Amino acid sequence: MNAGLLLLPLGLALIAVGARAGEQAIPGVYDAYQARTDYQLKCQGCHRPDGSGDDRSNPPMKHIVARFLSVDGGREFIGRVPGVATVDLDDRRLANLVNWTLYKFDPQHMPRNFRPYTAEELGRLRQHPLRLERAATRARLVAGFSDKQD
Repeated sequence: MNAGLLLLPLGLALIAVGARAGEQAIPGVYDAYQARTDYQLKCQGCHRPDGSGDDRSNPPMKHIVARFLSVDGGREFIGRVPGVATVDLDDRRLANLVNWTLYKFDPQHMPRNFRPYTAEELGRLRQHPLRLERAATRARLVAGFSDKQD
């Protein structure tokens, strides 16, 4: 067998590790590559690759999602929205994904004192998913956003 063919998997593995090693650390994200993959498979079909959503049935995350962390009930809302609460990921991978999403789509609104979501917290929140009240809850929280840019 050709030695080059035997080394190809090793080379590809090193490239993958190098890409992952070069990523900047994100609080609460243990694997950014996995988070990005989970977003692509579980979220972007509705929220779009850039997080822009459609502001009707699939709200945007881009430039807004971290703002929920600044209003009473907003942190809980993020963990209870249907797409988060019912996704078929375990709580640890979900925390990885949610924390990555906040920094990926709305870094400018991340609170300085942000406490990353944990698997335990999301496990509790997703036991009580928002259903029909989701839109009204979101509208109430958005109304409480400060107009000033942080």
